[in-house]
Parts: sequence; structure tokens; C-alpha cells
Amino acid sequence: MHFDTHAPISETSLSSYFKQRLAHFAENLRPPPHDDTCWYLGSLLDRFGRSDQLFSYDQGEVSLRPLALLYGDALEASNERERCLILRQLGDMALFLGALFPERFARRGIGKDYFIGMGGGAYDYLADNASQNRHIFAELARSFANMLDLVASACARRQAVTATDILVLYQRWRQTRDPIAASQLRALGIDLSGTDSIQ
Repeated sequence: MHFDTHAPISETSLSSYFKQRLAHFAENLRPPPHDDTCWYLGSLLDRFGRSDQLFSYDQGEVSLRPLALLYGDALEASNERERCLILRQLGDMALFLGALFPERFARRGIGKDYFIGMGGGAYDYLADNASQNRHIFAELARSFANMLDLVASACARRQAVTATDILVLYQRWRQTRDPIAASQLRALGIDLSGTDSIQ
């Protein structure tokens, strides 16, 4: 499937647009995520594209509720339904923030492992206790690190790439076998098949 990142958005909704982007990048994952999971992630990106769904209003201020406080809210929930709703918000926010703003949090000493722990743990609980979509939550919990990379790839803006950029990216991929680098190279039209035998 060829995906033109310069094509205008012709989808009827933002979630459909993101679902198409996610499906494109998901082709590089083994095994690829379930189609339901891509739809869920597309809806998540659409929902958090609206600030009222991401930010909370507390004591006259609009801010992001810290993931640790959401976790505390879930522990103090008065019933299972409320706990599941809070944990879904926790998992979704961990995935969204960890995928799209890792540098911002890294400057404050919050790394990828934090998002994996918080989000993966929330989704793991939902996989056993949610009233619906348990198979989606199970896959998100099991593959949270891959889902972070998938969402980051689907939301990345394509910029002009020079030959030097491609060579640096290729060298990084050769040294680390980073799946994100591989995905970026394939998106640039670089065929990586048969490169395992090149020394």
C-alpha cells in the first residue's frame, strides 16, 4: 500500500484519517495490530485532538492531570465502572503523551518506561475488567511500547529529507535495527530486504 503523506485529507473524520495513517505504519509491525486496535487508536487521536478531552479544569486553571494522580483517582474510585473509566483515561493519556511529547517529558526526567508502566498497567487491568473492548486493551497492554512507536509514526510530520539525512537514518538502522528507523526508510522508498547479508 502506498501512502502519500503530502495528499490532502479527504477522510470524513479525523479518526478515519488517523486510522488510515495507523494502518499504513502498522504494516511494518510483526505481528501487525488488530484492525479494532487501529480504530481505537484513531478515535483516541481524534478525541485528544480536542483540548477539552485532554486537559482538565481544576481550581480555575486548565492543565494536564498528572498520570500518577489519575492512578490515585483510580485506586480511590467508588465502584468498578468509575475505576475502569479513570484507568482508560490514564492508559489513553500515557499513550498519547508518551508518543507525541517524549522530549518534553524527558527534559523533566520522565522516560519511555514511565509511560509503558502507567499505560500498560492501566490497559492490563482493563483487559480483565472492562465491560467491552477487552481484546483491544489486552493488545495495547501487551504491545504498549510498539503502540507508542506506531502512534508517533502516524502523527509525525514529513519534512524535506536530504541524502545525508537518509544515510544517517540508514546507518542508525544498520546499527540498532530500530523498527521506527526501518519504517521511516521504507516510507522514503528504501527497500531493506536483503540487507541482513550486507556487512
